[in-house]
Amino acid sequence: MATDWIALQALAVAEFGRRVAAVTDWDAPTPDSEWTTHDLVAHVVDEQRWIPKLLTGCDYAQAEADVEPIGDDLVAEWHRFSTAATNAWRNAPEDVPVHLSTDVVPAAQYLAEQTSDITIHTWDLARATATDDTLPAELVQAVWEYFEPQIEGLAATGLYAAPVDVDDDAPLQVRLLAVTGRDARVSA
Repeated sequence: MATDWIALQALAVAEFGRRVAAVTDWDAPTPDSEWTTHDLVAHVVDEQRWIPKLLTGCDYAQAEADVEPIGDDLVAEWHRFSTAATNAWRNAPEDVPVHLSTDVVPAAQYLAEQTSDITIHTWDLARATATDDTLPAELVQAVWEYFEPQIEGLAATGLYAAPVDVDDDAPLQVRLLAVTGRDARVSA
C-alpha cells in the first residue's frame, strides 16, 4: 500500500499546531541550540509560505519575490500559512515540478520532505514547550521509511546534525530522531 502523504501532511500540521498553541515562552530554548521557540516556529511557518507558490510550478526566485511576509502573531501565521499549504497540497498533481533553491523535484518528493520536516520539528517544539513529545506512530513510520535510504547523507545536507548513536532495538521514534541528530533518550 502506498503511503498517503497528503493525510500524513495534514496530521503533521495538526500535531505541530497543537504544540504552537501551547507556547508560552517564545524565547525558550529548543533542542537546536541555535534556535529559540520563536525561531523554530518562524522557520516552520516560513517553509509553509512557499508551498502554494512552488506547487504552481513557479520558480524559486519568483516565489521568493511574491510570498507574503510573516506577521508578528506566530500562532495566527501558522494557522494561515499551514492551511494554505495543506490546501495547495490537496490540489497539486504529484508530478508537478517544484523549483527549489537548489534542485527541481516532483511535488510528491517535496511533500514527503516537508511532512518529514514538520514531523521532526514537532518533536523539537514539544521538547521546548514541555508538552507531550510522542509523535503519531504513522508519521514516525512514514518519515523513517523516507529517511532510511538517505541516512548516510542526511547530516551532509546541512539540514540535520550528525546522527546520535542509539541501539538498533531502540523505539522507532528514538531511532528516527537520532538520524537527525536528536537524542530523544535525554529527558526534556
